[in-house]
Amino acid sequence: MAETTAQAMVLDRAGATERPVLSLRDLPKRDPGPGEVVVALEAAALNRRDLWITLGKYAGIKFPAILGSDGAGVVTAIGSGVSPSLRGAEVVLNPALAWGPNPALPGDSFRVLGMPDDGTFAQEICIAAAQVRKKPAHLSFIEAAALPLAGLTAYRALCVRGRLRAAETVLIPGIGSGVSTMALLFAHHLGARTVVTSGSEEKLQRARDLGADFGISYRETDWEKQIAKWCDGNGPDLIVDGVGGETWQKCVSIARAGGRVVNYGATSGVATLDLRRLFWRHLDVMGSTMGSERDFDEMLAIVNAGKLRPIVDTVLPLTEAAAALSRMEQNQHMGKIVLKIGNAKVSS
Repeated sequence: MAETTAQAMVLDRAGATERPVLSLRDLPKRDPGPGEVVVALEAAALNRRDLWITLGKYAGIKFPAILGSDGAGVVTAIGSGVSPSLRGAEVVLNPALAWGPNPALPGDSFRVLGMPDDGTFAQEICIAAAQVRKKPAHLSFIEAAALPLAGLTAYRALCVRGRLRAAETVLIPGIGSGVSTMALLFAHHLGARTVVTSGSEEKLQRARDLGADFGISYRETDWEKQIAKWCDGNGPDLIVDGVGGETWQKCVSIARAGGRVVNYGATSGVATLDLRRLFWRHLDVMGSTMGSERDFDEMLAIVNAGKLRPIVDTVLPLTEAAAALSRMEQNQHMGKIVLKIGNAKVSS
C-alpha cells in the first residue's frame, strides 16, 4: 500500500524574544496538478532568510510554515501537461517563483520558495515543473542543494547587474556566506582578480585556497585603505556586497572611479551613503535580488562548464534543523549548511 504521508519540519512559532518552535510532522502527500511535479528531496540547504523568519524578522510570516528555499532530489510523480521524461530525473529547484516576463526586475507576484509557499525542509515537495532543472551531473545531491539561491543571487549580482569582465578586480566583503562564496567561485572562474574580507583568519585562508587573490580582516581599522593600496590606489572595479552597515560606506569610498557597486543584502544592518562619493567618482550603485529564469539557466551553465562545486560547511539530518539554524545564527560557517533528507523512490 502506498504511503499517504510525508514528513516535514514545521515552524509554528517565531520571534526574537522566544525560541522558535520547530517540529517534525507527518503531513498528507499532495498529488501533482496540471503543470506540477512531485520531487522527493534528497537534501535541502539553509539560507539567511530561514533564520530571519524564525527570529520573526521577515515580512508576511504565516504559520504553520515549512521553511527552505533550496532543494535537490528526484521527480517521483508528474501532473498533466508535464513531459514524461521528467519522471525519475535528478533535479535542483529554482527558488525564485513567478519572476514574471521582465528580465530586468521581478513582477508583483514574485516570491521566494519557503514562505509563504511550502519549502524544502521536507521529504517531498509539489512544485511547478517550470521550477525544476536537471541537476549538474558532477554534483552530489548535497552539493546541488547548496547551489540554487546562493548561486542565482551571486550570478545576477556579479554578472548581470555587476557586468563583471575578465581581468577586472572584484571586492567581495564578508566572505563565508553561501552567496559570497559562490561569488568568489564565479569571479575566479571568469578570470577576475578577487579581494575578500572577513573577521576570521580561517575563512580568509579558505578563501585564498578557493582562488582569492587578496584577503584582509575587517577588524583592521584601515582595511579599506589596504585594499585600495593593493589595487594600485585605483580601487576595485566592482564591489558585490551583502553585508551593508558600516561596511557599505567603506566599500563605496574605495570603489574605482567609474566603478560599480552592487548590494544584495544587509546582514549588518542599515547603511548610509556619502553622496559626494557617488557623484564625484561617477559610480554606478545598484541593488539585486535573486534572479530570473534566464539568470538561473545561465548560472547553471557556468557551474557545468567550470565543474564548480558549492562550498558545503556542515551536513545535518532534517531532524536537526534547529541545530542547523543555531549554527547559522552563530555566523561561524563557511559556505552552506545542508540538511540531508532521504532516499528517493520513483513511482511507476
